[in-house]
Amino acid sequence: MEILLATFTTLFSVVNPFSAMPVFLTLTEEDTPAHRAGIALRACIYMIGVLAVSFFAGQYVLNFFGINIHHLRIAGGILLMRSAFDLLTPGGNRSKVSDATLDESRHKDDISFTPLAMPMLSGPGSMAVCIGLFTEKLSFLDMALIFLGFVLVALAAYLILMSSLRLTRFLGRPGMAALARIMGFITLAIGVNFLATAIGALFPGLSR
Repeated sequence: MEILLATFTTLFSVVNPFSAMPVFLTLTEEDTPAHRAGIALRACIYMIGVLAVSFFAGQYVLNFFGINIHHLRIAGGILLMRSAFDLLTPGGNRSKVSDATLDESRHKDDISFTPLAMPMLSGPGSMAVCIGLFTEKLSFLDMALIFLGFVLVALAAYLILMSSLRLTRFLGRPGMAALARIMGFITLAIGVNFLATAIGALFPGLSR
């Protein structure tokens, strides 16, 4: 249960489905509730697929390119910290997609995979976290629990997307800004942990 809880809390903070709400509402404002629900469901299923592939195959990709897992954790930590600073900085760039991509997505028949699933819900940060979760010491039960954590994060993301209109009205701009800062602070802590763990493993003498 500790593995399941750690997977869910870490990934939920990095995925941050609240940040996908404005894009989701903008791109589906003219859709029916049923069509909007279908887009959200497909996006969350795609997200599970991306996270699962990153978790199960990411280590082999790293080995192919000769990249050490600790190097990835350092890069992932820096990436998470950068994203966190964007969330913590008032007026910072909190969008995971560019304006050009957003305009292009308005003319797409299905936005569930791009830009919603990638990069909004499963971007480089969450993929780096998933790759970092894999170790050779994991049992089949551990891997099943981690995958279940992916499913629970996707379920939470689906519920948030489906409630995005009500949440936006309830929280308003001040509430959304405060929520972004809270998620940014948690993401920053995760990024620092990634960096500290990797540096401690690469340079054992520093931890003494």
